[in-house]
Amino acid sequence: MKIVLIGYGKMGKTIERLAEAQNHIIVGRIDIDTSDDQRMAFYTEGDVAIEFSHPDAAYDNITGAIKSGIPVISGTTGWLDRLSDIQALVKQTNGSFLYASNFSIGVNVMFAMNEKLAKIMNAYSDYDVSVEEVHHIHKKDAPSGTALTLTNGVLNNLHRKDKWSLTTSTDDTIHIDAKREGEVFGDHLVRYTSDIDTIELYHSAKTRDGFAQGAIMAGMWLYNQGDIRVGIHSMKDMMGLD
Repeated sequence: MKIVLIGYGKMGKTIERLAEAQNHIIVGRIDIDTSDDQRMAFYTEGDVAIEFSHPDAAYDNITGAIKSGIPVISGTTGWLDRLSDIQALVKQTNGSFLYASNFSIGVNVMFAMNEKLAKIMNAYSDYDVSVEEVHHIHKKDAPSGTALTLTNGVLNNLHRKDKWSLTTSTDDTIHIDAKREGEVFGDHLVRYTSDIDTIELYHSAKTRDGFAQGAIMAGMWLYNQGDIRVGIHSMKDMMGLD
């Protein structure tokens, strides 16, 4: 598979290392200094584009790649207020796009378990729920995209909660505790607490490799033996999680 990297920071370099070890080819590396002509040349040569850039640049990066006709995998968070525009563009251009707030296989299993647990907890109103996340001090957005996905998984399935807050917890509000410490790759916790006991779902990332490997797998799935999967997709689609 021929990959165009949009964003060449720590994640881009990790994807490059793992992809080349698996005999994929990096045909282009796009950063802020890459010209429009060079971008188009990369897109023409590549099979998929994998985008891990910056919240302020993600929308334009993704838009340009989709308009070029290349399938796009995006893992940048902090720009999702414009996701509906990207989805409309994908439909308009008959493009191919997969977004995930987290490409880790383990985290996506946690997402599925989180939704199932939230449904079960509708029957047990004595439990309150909260979400906690810890990331490195360089992370730009808070709460993390993964924490928001977990929180929305609860909100969509637990009837007694309908919003979230970084500062308060009430009967209808989920408190998200977003911490920035050292060089933590990403810890996420969903906790249900009652006077009797506590139930927790927890995931801790040990390296960036899990995120990068998931993005490569998503690229292989989106560009399946040269047969592009048209439309808007997710890791849930790729992993067959219902």
